[in-house]
Order: sequence, then C-alpha cells, then structure tokens
Amino acid sequence: MTSPSIITLDGPAASGKSTIGRKLADSLGYLFFDTGIMYRAVTWIALQYDMNLQDESAITQMAETAQIDIRPSSKDDGRACDVVIAEKDVTWEMRSGDVEANVSLVSAYAGVRKALSDQQRKIGLRGKVVMVGRDIGTVVLPEADLKIYLDASAEERAKRRYDEIIARGEKANYAELLKKMIERDHLDSTRAVAPLRPADDAVIINTDKVSAEQVFEQVSELCK
Repeated sequence: MTSPSIITLDGPAASGKSTIGRKLADSLGYLFFDTGIMYRAVTWIALQYDMNLQDESAITQMAETAQIDIRPSSKDDGRACDVVIAEKDVTWEMRSGDVEANVSLVSAYAGVRKALSDQQRKIGLRGKVVMVGRDIGTVVLPEADLKIYLDASAEERAKRRYDEIIARGEKANYAELLKKMIERDHLDSTRAVAPLRPADDAVIINTDKVSAEQVFEQVSELCK
C-alpha cells in the first residue's frame, strides 16, 4: 500500500494543524505547506504600507502582484520555513498581534483568495504534499487523497496561542486572545467566499485535551 500523495489539513486557528501537518510531512518526506503564511504575508505588506484594509480592490491588486518567497528554514528557531518579502525575513513578524487581528479580514476577500489559491493549487497538484489551511479540502484541492479536519474549543485554542507567545518571551493576555479567537472563528465560518468548514469527505478529529503525539498517531494511521 502507498501513502496518499495529496493530504489536506483544515481547521480553525490553533487547532493543531501546523504542528501535526509539519510532523506528518517530515515522517512521509513530503513538502509541508502552511497556506496561512501567504495570507499573513499579504496582510503584513498591507500594514507596512499603511493600506486601507477595508479597500478590497487595492488589497486584491496588491495580492495579485506581491512577490512572496517561501524558502527552506535557515534558522533552528521552530520555524518550518523562511518567509521572505523584498529580501527581508518576516517569518516571525507575521505572527504579530496586528497581523493576527487583521488576517481574517484580508483573507475573506474573494480576489485575494483566488490569487493565492491558484498558487497553492499548482503546488499541491505536484503531489507528495501536506497542505494546511482553512479551505484546502473544500476549495483548493477538493480531489485530495486524504482530507483531515482538526477542531478544538476556542478556550483550548486560546490557551495554546497564549502558551506559544509566552514561550517566545513575549507578554500575552488570555482573555483578549480568547475574545479575538471567537471573533476570528465567526468571521472565518460566515464569510461568503470559501467559509471555514469540513469537507464532506473529511475525517474530523477533535484535539481538545489530546496531546499532539496522540493526534499524530491518529493521523498517521489514516495515512496507512
């Protein structure tokens, strides 16, 4: 038996997609592609140029022409890859509070999603890829061999994000993170274009109170 060539991992923020997806890709020798970094990159660019984030037309035009380079990791600091814009390493800057607060708005724009989805699809169809996002199994790669949807409560996911920020030596407010998490869930799941939802043929795994290792074992079994 052979492992599925195209694997998608969808789910809300901090549900464990990146952690599990990266480990799964490493175990299979596949490309790990967290598509969320592309939307974060567009949001980061818009913020850097003080663009009006409510101007869908301008943001879309920028996304269509933006040169976002994704490179193999150059530093052993937990990153899965380098994200480089205009020769500037912005890998961790895209995890800033400003980007976090605005990425759902930017990613909801139809033009932005189409511009980036087209690029994502081309990469995915090469095969031997674990692609992580919110609409990969439903929109970007509906023909994927294996579709997985990871879920968890907002409280659990806010705690994970809090622990992640504290681990980097930064300050965080759990209550504020939880509020933003709930707001983002609502925006992601109710947007008109490619809303967050499991594909009809996706395997749904709830990661509440379950270790990453246990989730990885479940996902690995599915690949067999």
